Amino acid sequence: MKVVITGGTGFIGQMLAKRLLAKGTMMGPSGQPEEIDSLVLSDFYLPDAMPDGLDDRVSLVSGDIGDQETVNTLIDRDDIAVFHLASVVSGGGEKDFDLAMRVNLDGGRYVLEALRARGGMPRLVFTSSIAIFGGDAIPSVVGDSTKPNPQTTYGMTKFIGELMVNDYARKGFVDGRVARLPTIVIRPGKPNAAASSFASGIFREPLNGEACYLPVSRDTVMANLGYRNAVEGMIALMELEGAKLGSDRAVGLPSKSYTMHECVAAMEKVAASRGISLGDVIDQPDPEIAAIVAGWPTETESARALALGLPQDQSLEQIIENYIDDFVSA
Repeated sequence: MKVVITGGTGFIGQMLAKRLLAKGTMMGPSGQPEEIDSLVLSDFYLPDAMPDGLDDRVSLVSGDIGDQETVNTLIDRDDIAVFHLASVVSGGGEKDFDLAMRVNLDGGRYVLEALRARGGMPRLVFTSSIAIFGGDAIPSVVGDSTKPNPQTTYGMTKFIGELMVNDYARKGFVDGRVARLPTIVIRPGKPNAAASSFASGIFREPLNGEACYLPVSRDTVMANLGYRNAVEGMIALMELEGAKLGSDRAVGLPSKSYTMHECVAAMEKVAASRGISLGDVIDQPDPEIAAIVAGWPTETESARALALGLPQDQSLEQIIENYIDDFVSA
């Protein structure tokens, strides 16, 4: 079968691709595991060379997810599964409303329509975000039954995407499911336009011996999920029997919440055990970032996800250990 990952050359897309290649199979429209013979990573910008760890089953395809013909070309087989990760992120969406609408909203609909045109009820995992929650009455703990009230363009488009997946599944067009993500840590590389970029930077830059400029208070609480379990959770959700999801196809992946103080303390503890000299964490308040983050929930309730067998991190220290093993010690 063919697997398509939109936004596939980003960090999570590449980690997902490597895990799928190692796994070798994916649950197909038949309801049985099928061998993955083609894995397509689609993105607007492509790297100059095939990323390490990918083999000849992988194709890199440049294209605009906001262009319907591009999407139709990607989704060209009935034996297909799609992980739809492509998105204009939170900070970028606030700066360019029209781009966020075209990529996040139109692109999501084009993916669903292309799958609808195939036979056999193909499976889809769409990645949403806890940014769908917000507003003056937001509870401190959110879950699958919490009323969405997004306060960013990004969150709004993600919530509409969730509703579309639910309805396409209800109509029998697509066997869709939604992975609602908390903040994913620790992302390697350079900061991106996401308002949550600092949540990785607070670890990444110091572990690389560089200074991190923290735009929010150290009392700020973030609901985090390590990248390894984010990938495992998306795969588990894709392979889950659709009937177990019922009428609500969106599942919040399990997270754990930490203050920036706790993040720094955990990093210092792990770095000391590994003999790593850390760069400094420097407070540099950014009112725009702080205002966006202040509207996000600080904790998620994960009983449904855990009952469905989706994985949860053991500890923040384990996430840091994994990152060092995968990206610092390599």
